[in-house]
Amino acid sequence: MKRIVEPELMSAEAQAKAYAQADFEAAHNTYAKLFAEKFPGRPERACVLDLGCGPCDVTLRFAKANPGYTLHAVDGSAAMLKYGRRALARHAGLARRLRLVEGFVPGAPIPRRSYDVILSSSFLHHLHDPQVLWQTVRKYARRGTIVYVPDLRRPPSRAKAEAMTQKYSGNEPEVLKRDFFNSLLAAFTPAEVRRQLRQADLHGLAVEIISDRHLLVFGRINP
Repeated sequence: MKRIVEPELMSAEAQAKAYAQADFEAAHNTYAKLFAEKFPGRPERACVLDLGCGPCDVTLRFAKANPGYTLHAVDGSAAMLKYGRRALARHAGLARRLRLVEGFVPGAPIPRRSYDVILSSSFLHHLHDPQVLWQTVRKYARRGTIVYVPDLRRPPSRAKAEAMTQKYSGNEPEVLKRDFFNSLLAAFTPAEVRRQLRQADLHGLAVEIISDRHLLVFGRINP
């Protein structure tokens, strides 16, 4: 099945609200745990760049799981960041460690020139040009920067995408089911992501299948 791109920015209020209220507990909790498994020697203190943070569900879980980390979370959707701020307000202890930044990548007003960790969760498949993400990673990474990018992976057929949509979002609002289906069609295969990484000269990163619908890009930046 060929990739079918979707709109890059989820700026509608209904979309943002649906994402903020959806139950992503299983997948999003796994991301924080898997990060610890993949990087057992990670630093206790780090500054993290989170690209395409949406309503910050993964961002907040990541911050809670790594109490020595400060995070700069970037998204181009004002509607998504509105719900991110609401979520952050419910976790007052994290406010001093988490800064939300509105802006499109590339070109967002990212506060630092480089980061210890670059995180991007479920952002890649929204991009018409995947090099937007990988070149941003190159720009803000330095030698030894940890890169951690969990994302959807495209199923082999529309029928499989429809079955996954029913299985994993059947009880969610129609807008979320529609967006999940479209996201599956827009996602990349592991082979496609490996080609993207070679094109970006990011040879130190690996691509691994982590579920029936997810892949993971991870590793450290080589000189």
